[in-house]
Amino acid sequence: MNDLSPLAISLEDVRAAARRLEGRAHRTPVMRSRTADTLTGAQLFFKCENLQRMGAFKFRGAFNALSRFDAVQRRAGAIAFSSGNHAQAIALSARLLGMPSVIVMPQDAPAAKLAATRGYQEGQPGSEVVLYDRYREDREAIGARLAGERGMTLIPPYDHPDVMAGQGTAALELIEDVGDLDLLLVCVGGGGLISGCAVAGRSLLPRLRIVGVEPEAGNDTQQSLARGEIVHIETPRTIADGAQTQHSGRLTFPVIQRLVEGIVTVSDTQLVRAMRFFAERLKLVVEPTGVLGAAAALEGVIDVRGLRVGVIVSGGNVDPRRYGELLAGAG
Repeated sequence: MNDLSPLAISLEDVRAAARRLEGRAHRTPVMRSRTADTLTGAQLFFKCENLQRMGAFKFRGAFNALSRFDAVQRRAGAIAFSSGNHAQAIALSARLLGMPSVIVMPQDAPAAKLAATRGYQEGQPGSEVVLYDRYREDREAIGARLAGERGMTLIPPYDHPDVMAGQGTAALELIEDVGDLDLLLVCVGGGGLISGCAVAGRSLLPRLRIVGVEPEAGNDTQQSLARGEIVHIETPRTIADGAQTQHSGRLTFPVIQRLVEGIVTVSDTQLVRAMRFFAERLKLVVEPTGVLGAAAALEGVIDVRGLRVGVIVSGGNVDPRRYGELLAGAG
């Protein structure tokens, strides 16, 4: 890759997104844990996007993208495909902006995410959820077909400049609130969050190391970095449903190649232990995908001793019954 080639977004795009989100998105808290610091030998700063509107960082990118629609696009509305968090984010953002939304979701999406998405669509004419089989059907093809048939604007969950810039505001806020960091740990699905955070983080702190964390069963981005090209995998079977992506984005991957130091992986068992840690020590409900970054630090997958470490806690949308089963060791 040509290191002089322009990336999809810049720090100014992230700052512009922050201005659009002001008064709309929550400025989520940064939480500390003395126990976590003792366990890891580091200073950990948890950016709690599980406390964001609709329960995940996805609201940032979705609202930023939809807020840039022109009058024609707003009348027709937005369409998206998602396992849950982007679905809720688009549905809520569309509601706030007074436009219809159509969301393509897998049949086995967490019940809480499906119910919340439909709840945000209530009373919005032209809005609906379209279900599909994630192991047999192509969500991107379904979304593109419906967008063409209905004249709606397709907003993908990660591979879109406005989505990437919106997600980057999480890192922007974190650095504004806590100052200098040595390392930033970010969960990785399709790369929207880590690419936005990498642009913001490395622009503000040029020496900042950024490491992505994927589930062991779905390490497509790790494979892609090793190969130097985007690798497509089968839908991974992992409890981290928000990271069940099959490949990195055409726009996100070049950012990851240039600005991200590397990718590590954690097991589902390690994710459950991290979820339990958040429940017991910080009194926070965090979904499996949301603890990917924290698990890498808490489980010693990456050496963080002596470092100031930012951790993006990406979301907290998990079905209560499933959450209880996982914490009880039944998952």
